[in-house]
Amino acid sequence: MTKIFLLVLLAVVCTSHVLGAEDDLYVNITILESATAQGGVCLNGSPPAYHLHRGHGTGLRSWIIHLDGGGWCNSISDCLNRSATFLGSTKMMYQQGFFAGILHNTSKHNPEFHNWNRVRVKYCDGSSFIGDVEQVHPENKLYFRGARIFTAIMDDLRSKGMKNAENAILTGISAGGLATILNCNKFKC
Repeated sequence: MTKIFLLVLLAVVCTSHVLGAEDDLYVNITILESATAQGGVCLNGSPPAYHLHRGHGTGLRSWIIHLDGGGWCNSISDCLNRSATFLGSTKMMYQQGFFAGILHNTSKHNPEFHNWNRVRVKYCDGSSFIGDVEQVHPENKLYFRGARIFTAIMDDLRSKGMKNAENAILTGISAGGLATILNCNKFKC
């Protein structure tokens, strides 16, 4: 009982932000239709997506790319179930993404990076942005193309100004955190 109480107390103490606050930042989704030509698609074959909030002032030529997390699928049935959710299909994703922490746009909540270009890459491949096979289970139409998603989104961001970046940070959480390690050598402006 004591351990559970301490974990709940820790979660409450670490959560200092209340959703719906006046200065919350929600950013519209960008569905990257052009990625499908390169085979960069989510588990169900839909195009990948990201949210971009443009930088300004001294942060105009600096970028933070954050890779969302969401675990992994580890069987055909698990991946099939996942492909019908926001973790496997852009058709199921919210049209706006919540930006907090190092993605927030106020110096109060994010003193170091508030004016940088900030990107939240949606996770929809179930394999930490590393899969690159044509089609594992043809009758179920599952695609494992995370590596192609990563490449297509980075190419698109370079065309939107990241190629001129003076600073760039690749970050992520959970499966996205692993993806930052696995894709670090491919990350370039």
